[in-house]
Amino acid sequence: MERYKDLKVQRWVKWFLPFYLLTFQFAFANAVTKAEADSAYVRGQYQQAISLYESLLEQGSSADVFYNLGNAYYRTENIPEAVLNYERALLLSPGDRDIRFNLQIARSRTFDKIVPESEMFFVTWYRSLVSMMSVDGWARTALVALALTIILLLVYLFSDKIWLRKVGFFGGVALLLLFVVANIFAWQQKSDLLHRKGAIVFSPAVTVKSTPAANGTDLFILHEGTKVDITDGSMKDWKEIRIADGKEGWIESKHLRVI
Repeated sequence: MERYKDLKVQRWVKWFLPFYLLTFQFAFANAVTKAEADSAYVRGQYQQAISLYESLLEQGSSADVFYNLGNAYYRTENIPEAVLNYERALLLSPGDRDIRFNLQIARSRTFDKIVPESEMFFVTWYRSLVSMMSVDGWARTALVALALTIILLLVYLFSDKIWLRKVGFFGGVALLLLFVVANIFAWQQKSDLLHRKGAIVFSPAVTVKSTPAANGTDLFILHEGTKVDITDGSMKDWKEIRIADGKEGWIESKHLRVI
């Protein structure tokens, strides 16, 4: 098996000119804090690293920080927290292979071995395309495609050469299509971030019920670290969930943490 992949450490320039130190003081302070957390992790002081990473996340979400926090929890054998933070990192950076790899390793350490339902090939293909980049990545792609479309339109309108007009026309159509597709994918990524349906089980073992009541029929048991999708979150104390193999039921909210 390929070796577990360690934390992502951003490389920061050690010394800046005084002007930049004054102008970007807040950003520089965050960089130092991130460096301190990474340093604690490298020294094997995982609890300190966890505390520092969580302090950083209070200032704003970051895929790298979620990823490193997941690594720190994994090193302390806290698999549910590791899975949760890898999942959060993946939401922000869905195309990151290191995050996916470590998430798979963490999932392999959970008790429940759930075989996902089979799905139509085009659904898998669509999800793979959407996950190639984050919402920001698709937004940048859309802007670049739009700019190039305008340039090629000008080439088509004002060029005297036939081959250039053809390039301008067909290239513009292709890039316009890319602009539309990139916007759709960006919207999908943003929707996934705003309407988070995934959750992780955080109890050693919990019974899934047929109805949102303690006296409901027992359906099956889930264990900590397992991912579920919330299909009905309208109730405060109970959530209707669905797992990857298609099974559905109700679980008390206190047993879950939303990704």
